[in-house]
Amino acid sequence: MTQLGKVLYLSRADVEKANVSMSEVIDALAVAFREHGLGHTEMPPKPGIHTQPDAFIHAMPAYIPALHSAGIKWLGGYPTNQAKGLPYISGLLILNDDETGIPLAVMDCSWITAMRTGAASALSARYLARPESETVGILGCGVQGRTNLEALNCLFPVKRVFAYDRVPGVSERYAQEIADRFGIEVTAVKNPREAVTGCDMVVTAGPILHTPHATIKAGWLDAGAFASLVDYDSFWDGAALQEVDKFCTDDVPQLQYYRSIGYFQSIPPIHASLGELVTGQKPGRQSPEERTIGCNLGLALDDMATAPIVYRRAVEKGMGTWLAL
Repeated sequence: MTQLGKVLYLSRADVEKANVSMSEVIDALAVAFREHGLGHTEMPPKPGIHTQPDAFIHAMPAYIPALHSAGIKWLGGYPTNQAKGLPYISGLLILNDDETGIPLAVMDCSWITAMRTGAASALSARYLARPESETVGILGCGVQGRTNLEALNCLFPVKRVFAYDRVPGVSERYAQEIADRFGIEVTAVKNPREAVTGCDMVVTAGPILHTPHATIKAGWLDAGAFASLVDYDSFWDGAALQEVDKFCTDDVPQLQYYRSIGYFQSIPPIHASLGELVTGQKPGRQSPEERTIGCNLGLALDDMATAPIVYRRAVEKGMGTWLAL
């Protein structure tokens, strides 16, 4: 229930304690992208400001009528924060009542951003990866390296993980944590190719860079493999991208916007949006040999699919702090 004249503030701890599962987030995104594919959502391209190189602060509004969800996320991503002991991603989300426009909640968005990004990768993989995929390569063993694996593990019979990170020691800590948490065999590797070649599914989850470092080369991604590009094309050499049979994204207009400002200069033609895959307007994987990519930009749609679940759960549990408007 809501309180007249008040807004519910949820800290990061509150959001995490709401205990929304990854499976719930994946299911919510499936509804959101079905609605998006049918043209039943409202989501303008996210405007942003850039106060440092390769950093961003974005405004991300969206409305999903089927979920009665409307609101905006204000998100910052600063790669240099990690060296300062600060999070790469931070921000707040405002959830509005879709009938009155009155704010219902203000919540930390770090957990939501992490979970819904992993869920979007898994939803893409549902249509683009081979169903029997069991080996995963993770390049970038931070927050997204964790939530993307968690989400893939919800939908696929994951048995082995190869983890690579450019920072010494990070992949070893990741390997121990993931093995303990999920009971999966995890190997920390020193060579990035070992987290690509031989893997059924690959996730690149480093910082988003305007100029790709192009670590992944042509010939690395196996026939039949699926890759999720969480960090745009930052990890990928243009020739490696051109080998892909189907390149998909969560929102074509937003990807085209980013191309216009210098990102994605070497990608192949776009096969489909995630909404088109979910609604069956365009086919996903059609043969075991296809190389496929899901390049999800991270949409406000994802956040507004997830935030109402967190809000309802918090209200049910009596969590958070009610503040006067």
